[in-house]
Amino acid sequence: MDLAIKLIVLLPLLAAAIAGLFCRVIGDRPAQFVTCAALLIAAALSVFVFIRIGFGPENAKLVVVKLFSWMDSGSLAVTWSLRVDTLTAVMLIVVTGVSSMVHVYSVGYMAEDPSIPRFMAYLSLFTFFMLMLVTSDNLVQLFFGWEGVGLASYLLIGFWYDKKSANDAAMKAFIVNRVGDFGFALGIFAVWMLSGSVNFADVFAKGPEMAQA
Repeated sequence: MDLAIKLIVLLPLLAAAIAGLFCRVIGDRPAQFVTCAALLIAAALSVFVFIRIGFGPENAKLVVVKLFSWMDSGSLAVTWSLRVDTLTAVMLIVVTGVSSMVHVYSVGYMAEDPSIPRFMAYLSLFTFFMLMLVTSDNLVQLFFGWEGVGLASYLLIGFWYDKKSANDAAMKAFIVNRVGDFGFALGIFAVWMLSGSVNFADVFAKGPEMAQA
């Protein structure tokens, strides 16, 4: 189960790196194949995880895969972990399912575009950040996923950078996201001040206590 969860999140990132960095070496078709295959595998694994968590025993309704320690400063300790519960399992299917269909459709839709490997890389990168967002175990990691989705959206909207309309639209999306970032960051700081933690498990546990304060 832990390996499946890791592969679901990391396969799109690996595919984005291969298609984006080595497209001139492997060519257009292999870049399309790598990105589509990675998403289809991730989608199949998402179904497996959904069945195991959604229909498994009660003690398997929550899986937390710890990867490494991210921040440790004073009372602030943030571990990079992948948290998968029943809601997350549903979102994994939604994200990987829709994204895999978009990847496959883009093979034909973008067939005449000379920069299709870059487009496929952006799509896979967007999917990775979306998966990081839905599997985050703490508010800081959630913010990372949010920022990544905003970055990938900017890259996709401004894909045809030689068009002024595309550049203007990408810049509008970028500015609107930055406004949201400010409020998001304030919210994270407020939760940390009230609960002393940014980890979801700790925040949820202290929720009733904070509500009565």
